[in-house]
Amino acid sequence: MDLTLKVWRQKDKNSPGQMVTYPVKGISPDMSFLEMLDVLNEDLLVRGEEPIAFDHDCREGICGMCSLFINGRAHGPESGTTTCQLHMRHFSDGETITIEPWRAAAFPVHKDLVVDRSAFDRIQQAGGYISVNTGGVPDANEIPIPKTIADKAFDAATCIQCGACVAACKNASAMLFVSAKVSQLALLPQGQAERKSRVENMVAQMDIEGFGSCTNIGSCAAECPVGISLENIAMLRREFISAKATSENLV
Repeated sequence: MDLTLKVWRQKDKNSPGQMVTYPVKGISPDMSFLEMLDVLNEDLLVRGEEPIAFDHDCREGICGMCSLFINGRAHGPESGTTTCQLHMRHFSDGETITIEPWRAAAFPVHKDLVVDRSAFDRIQQAGGYISVNTGGVPDANEIPIPKTIADKAFDAATCIQCGACVAACKNASAMLFVSAKVSQLALLPQGQAERKSRVENMVAQMDIEGFGSCTNIGSCAAECPVGISLENIAMLRREFISAKATSENLV
């Protein structure tokens, strides 16, 4: 396959960026999208040019690092797929592919296609923990949790923090991510001690970080590579209203 890539290049967060066009030739349809970028970078190095910076780690769809906006979609054209799991057979020979970083004020560009997603870490640190001293770790089967509840908590816990929900949202909202983290712990017995303060603190931190508001378009769930449900946003809203009704924090 021969392709034309239009890639966002930006030296650092303080420098202006621009789209740069690169031709790539002899790409195997069985390559992953990241392997194709590896081929391009090897060619750039041979020519004495600066390689394209992009995030990656596990390359197995687990870590969420491979955050690329491909042809106007987060993680590319395939639903339920991270960029590292996207194969070149989903593109056509001779196609032009546009590759950009996540576009959100809360995700400033570090370099080229790499963005700073530490805002997600700070939101989670604001309340995504439990402080109950449980002593020794009990066997999981000894904790009486109905399967339906356990399944919902597990589904919420599958969020990989990639930020596709933010990139896909016209408001750059982080509600799907925050709702998954809130739901995960609110559903389990271990998360009850901080249940109310957790949702208040995480939502407050989300606002501090500069993420936009949720207007229920649903593009976040449509582009989520692991299928986090919009039901979590509904639960987050219920949790937040309930917490505020009895909160001592009037802000």
